[in-house]
Amino acid sequence: MSQSPFDLSGKVALVTGSTRGIGKSIAEELARAGAKVAVSSRKADACEQARAEFERHGYDVLAQPCNVSRKDELQALVDATVKRWGRIDIAVSNAASNPYYGPLASIPDEAFDKIMLNNVKSVLWLASMTLPGMAERGGGSFITVGSIGGILANTVIGAYGMSKAADHHLVRNLAAEWGPKNVRVNAIAPGLIKTDFARALWEDETRRREREAATPLRRLGEPKDIGAIAVFLASAAAAFITGQTIVADGGVTIL
Repeated sequence: MSQSPFDLSGKVALVTGSTRGIGKSIAEELARAGAKVAVSSRKADACEQARAEFERHGYDVLAQPCNVSRKDELQALVDATVKRWGRIDIAVSNAASNPYYGPLASIPDEAFDKIMLNNVKSVLWLASMTLPGMAERGGGSFITVGSIGGILANTVIGAYGMSKAADHHLVRNLAAEWGPKNVRVNAIAPGLIKTDFARALWEDETRRREREAATPLRRLGEPKDIGAIAVFLASAAAAFITGQTIVADGGVTIL
């Protein structure tokens, strides 16, 4: 019997910001599809909890703390993954930050710089650390988690949206550069997902109901809505897809 195009058996995946929320869902679904997975976040205890949970499910997992804004820590995570399994076939840049809510004219330089470092430069760093190895082995998949904030204007998270728009274009450029080596580079742009990261946007009941009413599917997203998209983009099912941003927002951006 032929192998499912979604089967990731034998593949090695690295996912940043993957001990909770969207990142954890992505790591879980990649592991469920058969991949060995390196999970990470800034906090060692969160990494340990995730490792224990993954191992209880029988998944082959490595867990290591990593602040993606520190290049040496990101390199150490990549190195540990390669040391453990000899390769990285799938890299998912999910870790991000948004320390500022408010109008762009008032954003402190420090907050703007932190957003761009965590959300854009770190993505490029991870790509630079993983894409050459994928190319040497005949191909791979790099995925970054963008946002519909990078497509639609927003009056309170404008800098975050700018960083995600940059990520969406970064994948197009990287896809063009690395396509000849059979390395595919794509983004997922979630809408409002019920995570701790986006809590300020959905825990207000009035605001949440307004968003649900404005969403064709009439609900907010859940982390599990994003994880399987990463499996698709990482797998042979998406073998002819590169440089794309897959929007998963319940239909918000079509209106």
